[in-house]
Amino acid sequence: MRARLEMIARQRGMGFHLTEATCYLTADLFYLEVVLLPYGGVEEVKVAPHGKSPVPSESLLRLLRSKDFEEFSVKLAALFTQYNIPGDGETRLKLFSSMQWLWNDLEQISQLPSVPKDSDPRVDMINYGRSGCLMAGKEDSPMTIQFHTAPTDGTETSDRQESLVQAARVTVGVSEAAHRLQMASLLPQPPQLDPQGHPVFLSLAEAPHETLPACFLLKLQPAVPMTVAFVNRLSQITGVAIPHVDLQWAPLPKLLTGRSLGSNLPGEPPDGQDTVSTVHVPGGAAHRYVLLAAAWDVPAQRAAAVHSIPFTHPAHVAALLQLLRHQSAVNTLLRSCVGPPGDGAGSVCDLHLEVLPESETSFSVTFQRPDVDSLAVLLVNVRDANQITCTLFGSGIVDPSVDEHLSCVMKKSVSVPATLKTLHGKLREELSSAPIRPATAEGVKDPSSATVTEPDGGPTAGPEGGLAASGSARCAASVAQSELLCEINASPAGDSYPLALAEVFPLPDQ
Repeated sequence: MRARLEMIARQRGMGFHLTEATCYLTADLFYLEVVLLPYGGVEEVKVAPHGKSPVPSESLLRLLRSKDFEEFSVKLAALFTQYNIPGDGETRLKLFSSMQWLWNDLEQISQLPSVPKDSDPRVDMINYGRSGCLMAGKEDSPMTIQFHTAPTDGTETSDRQESLVQAARVTVGVSEAAHRLQMASLLPQPPQLDPQGHPVFLSLAEAPHETLPACFLLKLQPAVPMTVAFVNRLSQITGVAIPHVDLQWAPLPKLLTGRSLGSNLPGEPPDGQDTVSTVHVPGGAAHRYVLLAAAWDVPAQRAAAVHSIPFTHPAHVAALLQLLRHQSAVNTLLRSCVGPPGDGAGSVCDLHLEVLPESETSFSVTFQRPDVDSLAVLLVNVRDANQITCTLFGSGIVDPSVDEHLSCVMKKSVSVPATLKTLHGKLREELSSAPIRPATAEGVKDPSSATVTEPDGGPTAGPEGGLAASGSARCAASVAQSELLCEINASPAGDSYPLALAEVFPLPDQ
């Protein structure tokens, strides 16, 4: 056991010291204390951060007792990374102290009262919590925030959706510019909420702080593909720029397929070609989705995989999580339309659909009506992670509840195939039980009156003062000559990210 521990310590760049019954694995800001039994077993494992007493670690103890040295080494590497704070000795200690104050504030925020919005307490914390579902930082593990999860929809591609939890590690890293970082809590005691339900914070000028060449980081696990507008909004919230030169840009659908830039695996379309995917839905049906390369390779749909987000104040976290959830909801919906390369080759598809972008937060799905040789369009508008609306054009039926019903299905499943399966069934049911109302000149409304929203919550202006909808939607309405069932609410949404604290707390050092 002693020899194994020494070898692992050396491999991880740590020191190793031995007394009669205890092994010490040491680094600059922490050390590991392994108490051995006379016959070679392990009695106890403790982790001691700099300046603090050793604390038992059950996870590390369990790994050593089971002789899982490989996993122990991996865990030790993560621990080493957690405490591997850059800078000289004094700077490291200050950054370590600042990070612990940040952790403490975020943990207090997570305990403030809130109104439940989901019947599952864990899902409620992940998708709605001010600081997500927070896994408090411990001596043997970093603080982690779980901030987004989506339900599986029962399709064969659900494992490729964001059904897994999106998370972020809260840590600290170097920065080219110096920033003011807290050296004490920024929450008044006891913690308070403002009239809007947001935590009340002190500004950095009102509390002890240090100006250091570093900033806090949300390290995303996994990285989140984000469009240009969303990336820019991150910087507006924090006041810390995310250099675009450090990001690799590509059309959003390409990033959502998990393809590396400039490479093509077997079965993948070359760069610049349309993405064609077959998605199987419950009941044996199959949908074929086409995402036109020319439509998605436009400036508004250029995206990059964001791995980490710099910030300087605990109040930034809530607004950043809202923005990440918003982009994740868009990504989940689009990813539900994209199957693995080559999947479904030769399959007979029940529906053929075309997916086109309308803005950074909305897209249209065009498909053929089951009753006649004409097209219908479903416009999907993601106002934020929890406000997803659907508007149907060119369906040829009269039912004012259709849009609301589809919006509910879309919000619950966060899946385009699941919603289109419901819609197609609804169309067949309605068309078999109710007569189609002939379209008249007075009855036809221009779908350009529908609203699509940008990441800042405002509408996108369309021609002649209207609000832009898809060209495909207008085309479909013209072909079908049917009326618009229900317009998307034209009133602009409120600011989805109210805590843009770079403006509330100006940071002159940045």
